[in-house]
Amino acid sequence: MSRAAATRLFRALTLGGILGLLALILLQTLWWSPPERLPRSLVLAVLTLPLLPPLRGLLHGRPRTHIATGLLTLPYFLIGSWLAVTPELRGYGLLMAGLSLLLFTGCLGYARLALRSGPAATDADGPTGGISPGDGGRRVR
Repeated sequence: MSRAAATRLFRALTLGGILGLLALILLQTLWWSPPERLPRSLVLAVLTLPLLPPLRGLLHGRPRTHIATGLLTLPYFLIGSWLAVTPELRGYGLLMAGLSLLLFTGCLGYARLALRSGPAATDADGPTGGISPGDGGRRVR
């Protein structure tokens, strides 16, 4: 498999994982099995809001966003694993854990391939804009 094909595959896994996770949470919370003890809005806010900020960077294919999102998948995997042992929510838990693993795999693979091929022009300067601490504040090119 060529590098371009592998990059497209990992990007598709990432987008499928995050969009699938968002859709699953919305469907479960609003239609299939609404929470009884907590307000729906609270459950939706806690589960979906952390997935929204990285969505733009994932859609644009930014490697740093993929790395950060890979770390974000751990709580969803833990919640899915915890729900999978509950008999009533076993399917929901397994789907959540599976989609979070899909998202993690896609993020890891895409970031690895994208960073190995070289940083993007916007990422080359880094957060300091090309100024390193040891050069007295002069721009290095």
